[in-house]
Amino acid sequence: MRRPTAKMAARPLVSIYSADGVVSKSVKLPGVFQAPIRPDVVHFVHTNMSKNARQPYSVNKYAGKMPSAASWGTGRAVSRIPRVQGGGTHRSGQGAFGNMCRGGRMFAPTKTWRRWHRKINLTQKRYAVASGVAASGVPALVMARGHRVEQLDEVPLVISNQVEKLTKTKDAVALLKKFGAYDDVEKVISSKTLRAGKGKMRNRRFVQRRGPLVVYDTDNGITRAFRNIPGVELTSVDSLNLLQLAPGGHLGRFCVWTQGAFEKLDKVFGTMTKPSSTKKHNGTPYRLPQMQMKNSDLGRVINSDEVQSVVNAPKEGQKKRTLKLNPLKNKKALDMINPAALAAKDRASKAQVKAKAAKDALVKAKREGKAKKSSKKDKDREALKAKYYQSMIED
Repeated sequence: MRRPTAKMAARPLVSIYSADGVVSKSVKLPGVFQAPIRPDVVHFVHTNMSKNARQPYSVNKYAGKMPSAASWGTGRAVSRIPRVQGGGTHRSGQGAFGNMCRGGRMFAPTKTWRRWHRKINLTQKRYAVASGVAASGVPALVMARGHRVEQLDEVPLVISNQVEKLTKTKDAVALLKKFGAYDDVEKVISSKTLRAGKGKMRNRRFVQRRGPLVVYDTDNGITRAFRNIPGVELTSVDSLNLLQLAPGGHLGRFCVWTQGAFEKLDKVFGTMTKPSSTKKHNGTPYRLPQMQMKNSDLGRVINSDEVQSVVNAPKEGQKKRTLKLNPLKNKKALDMINPAALAAKDRASKAQVKAKAAKDALVKAKREGKAKKSSKKDKDREALKAKYYQSMIED
């Protein structure tokens, strides 16, 4: 018989299932599940936490610097790169040491004193862990991460403390199958593939997906029961780790809680009104991050009587949109911007017409005077020509 699709726990109660799969009781949902889900904070913290597991590496400090080499200097029509000394072989005279040379050192050789690790603010780490726990209670995020939780009755899945006394793997597998959580383990088993890359040579030949995360309060054998199931990880509620709650920086890890661990969350993280009783920062008890909006239903907030009573009434009708006019080309638009502009423009045009008329009159007068002078010169020239002609005839 197919189980119903997993649903989010009805606020504010969560069902506690016995090892037989029967609901034994209901408890209040811990406050940490109401923390803000911040993928940006989770991604930042996860990235920096992952860097803290790195080991320093570097190339040998003598690599590429072993041969005896010296530059030949200038004047020999070759570059000044150091050259291998000696003779009688192909190697002698070849460039050495430089990163552009065959057998030379690399550019900027890696050093072991690089800054490998990163400091992360404690409150920021706790914020990311709280977001990871809150996201594990949202079925949509759990399914979006790829976990098979369709057969579960409820998310988060909380089982009674009897589970903490299991010591046999076959009992743990039977338990997961009873609650419909073994589908996620089968997904892990079928996902195991050979790694692409040189990691195959370095004792990490295979890769596989992540399965359920079992969170317990007291280890009475539960770690022995679950540790050999592929993809299943275990952690104590007192030491929840973001690298397990959000592998790869992706929220929504499928978590299986024991009753003791689930009920202890309010002590570990506190609630929205009460601080943590175990976590402190410089002597100050840790408090859960608060939501920026108490009511995230923005439409309901805007349409509420309190908001609508103070906002302006909606405007009736629609204002006609006019065409934007260029005041440099349109007189009407220019008059709206500068009422004196048209009068100034008219005065300037009149002055221009007047100046043009005066110039035309002056040019005309000059031309007439010039014409009179030229006509007189022409008459004198004609008279001289006639006189010269008469003198030639007489001779």
